[in-house]
Amino acid sequence: MNVATAWRTPAVSLALLAAAALTTSCSSTGDNAAGGRPDAPEAGASATPEAPVVKISPAEGSATVSPDKKIVVAAAGGALEDVTVEAGGDEIQGRYNADKTRWISRTPLKPSTDYTVTAKAGATTSTSTFTTAKPERALQVIDVTPNAKGETLGVGAPIIVTFNQPVADKAAIERTLKIDAEKPVDGAWRWVNDSKVIYRTAKYWPAHQKVTFNAGITGIKAGKGLWGTKDYTATLKIGAKQISKVDTRTHMMYVYKDGKRVQTMRISAGMATTREYTTTSGVHLTMERGNPVRMISPGRKKGDEGYYDVMINHAVRISNSGEYVHAKDNVWAQGRQNVSHGCVNARPDQARWFYDTMQRGDVVEITGTDRQLEWDNGWGYWQMPFTQWKKGSALHNDNA
Repeated sequence: MNVATAWRTPAVSLALLAAAALTTSCSSTGDNAAGGRPDAPEAGASATPEAPVVKISPAEGSATVSPDKKIVVAAAGGALEDVTVEAGGDEIQGRYNADKTRWISRTPLKPSTDYTVTAKAGATTSTSTFTTAKPERALQVIDVTPNAKGETLGVGAPIIVTFNQPVADKAAIERTLKIDAEKPVDGAWRWVNDSKVIYRTAKYWPAHQKVTFNAGITGIKAGKGLWGTKDYTATLKIGAKQISKVDTRTHMMYVYKDGKRVQTMRISAGMATTREYTTTSGVHLTMERGNPVRMISPGRKKGDEGYYDVMINHAVRISNSGEYVHAKDNVWAQGRQNVSHGCVNARPDQARWFYDTMQRGDVVEITGTDRQLEWDNGWGYWQMPFTQWKKGSALHNDNA
């Protein structure tokens, strides 16, 4: 009994194995080919890789975002292929890191503006729409002088920029002020008050060229609650190099154009009986002109000694203390004697020529008196040494 049982068991096992093998062979193309699990991968197949994860800051729906905030796009599990920022047609520049897993904006954001960021990495596309905050105060350039439409300037011309608000962070704003000249020359900005900054070259502008001024102040914080909201660009035309030399001792004025003398004028300057009536010596610039100009004695009323109220033809202003080069039928004194109240007067036909020829920013060098033109008297900026002028820059000691 025991012997028969010992031999029967292996036979049954072999029969079951054979049946199992037959069943497996017949079911190899069926739904349960992988061990009876319909969701199991076939032999040798690999798992589908996960899509990259893209994160954008500021996040979707953010409001009142500070304009000085950077847009940051980061990808995990893959490289960024494309990042675009839309804001009413404006282009926002940015920079990728070495492996293109991170992108950071470089262009300042505009206040009160809607932005849409779209980023793509592999099969992943992410977007974020946000809005920048409205500034408490908006900073803009309201004037650039000299810069009249169609105007041609002299080689001494400054660039005087006036803002609509006092600027607290002058360094931040000054960094955005750019000068691009066809014939470059060294120059520097000087702040004369909280809302006005002036650019002056170290030497006169090279003649016959274009100079572009750009104030890229949009999105720049200029003080508490004060943000730049609008860029400003101006193209200035520098004309001939016109320099007039006046000697009050010889009573002569010579005008040079691009190095060639083009006019010789007999003049009469200030009588110098008082400081007020003394013509200032130094480097003047032509500032404006009028025909006629009403001239009234300062600090005097009708009936006072020395009082005058006259209309003067073909007058070209060269300072803010009442000095002009102008016409006067005073030929008995011109070339011989100084009899004016401080102006430089010339024969009417020659004064008219000067009036018609002048460009704002032309140089008028006056010598021969003991009264010096102050650097801030009109456009007397060339009276200040350039090394000192530069100290008025907010970036003078700023290495940023």
